[in-house]
Amino acid sequence: MNENFKGRDFLKLLDYSGLEIGRLVDLAAYFKEKKQKGEPVDQLRGRNVALIFEKTSTRTRCAFEVAAHDLGMGTTYLDPSGSQIGKKESIADTARVLSGMFDGIEYRGFGQEIVEELAKYAKVPVWNGLTNEFHPTQMLADLLTIREHFGRVQGIRLSYFGDARYNTGNSLMVLGAKVGMHVTLCSNKKYFPDPELVKTCTELARESGGSITLTEDAKKAAEGADVFYTDVWVSMGEPDEVWEERIHDLTPYRITSELMKLGSSDCVFMHCLPAFHDRKTGIGEKIYEKYGLTEMEVTDEVFESERSVVFQEAENRMHTIKAVMAATLGYEM
Repeated sequence: MNENFKGRDFLKLLDYSGLEIGRLVDLAAYFKEKKQKGEPVDQLRGRNVALIFEKTSTRTRCAFEVAAHDLGMGTTYLDPSGSQIGKKESIADTARVLSGMFDGIEYRGFGQEIVEELAKYAKVPVWNGLTNEFHPTQMLADLLTIREHFGRVQGIRLSYFGDARYNTGNSLMVLGAKVGMHVTLCSNKKYFPDPELVKTCTELARESGGSITLTEDAKKAAEGADVFYTDVWVSMGEPDEVWEERIHDLTPYRITSELMKLGSSDCVFMHCLPAFHDRKTGIGEKIYEKYGLTEMEVTDEVFESERSVVFQEAENRMHTIKAVMAATLGYEM
């Protein structure tokens, strides 16, 4: 892999050019083909990575662990009870301690400033598995999925419905601006993203041939869309009390079959998961009992339809995370 990646952190897509993002997705596609053929890629034998999870996750943890093992590396998982980061030990000290034992550090947790400080003091690459503000590894998986379905990313019209203030909305906006997609964020205006980030992304989009649009009109956002994207209405770490407000404000932005009929002829549905599309989870049943809703951000009909590529998207988390670790650790093609 090009030396331009070796030793770099992967904290947010704003740090990478559209060309570099594309090359990481190329590498992910290469690893995916190798995986499907059963061909080993364990060139990084003897390396070890630390996985810090202040917010738990099924997909992110499994993706990092399987990807690391496929590359020949060992992993150490530190859950919220197994790490003293920011409690008994400062972020700076944690970074320096782990740098002496590991070849790379993944962080999934809260503020972006935490992963940025880890990277500042670490002597090894640091990878952002998710913060409140950004979710860059998810974006690479999304981009690979879009490219697999449409054969291109330039000019794709992606419409996101729901709370656009946090990591998913922010990151989709940055992704589109970097690679030349037309991204529309559709929500009640109180859930629009930070104006400064919107301004930055709008300027980047002009250079890439993409565009950024904010609207409260769901039908307008759906018209001609190639990708319909949503996320849960309440993020991890938020109190249960906000559900009532979110249901009131965001129900008009639920993705339905009727809404998707306004999209392009080969449009797809995407979701970073987990999704509340039925009552088959503890939270889903709780929401039903309290509010009488069987579906939240997307209908079960859409989620289970042929247009849904959510499980392809989830699998691609592993291939793209493998690409990020390999590239920044100096994997030789």
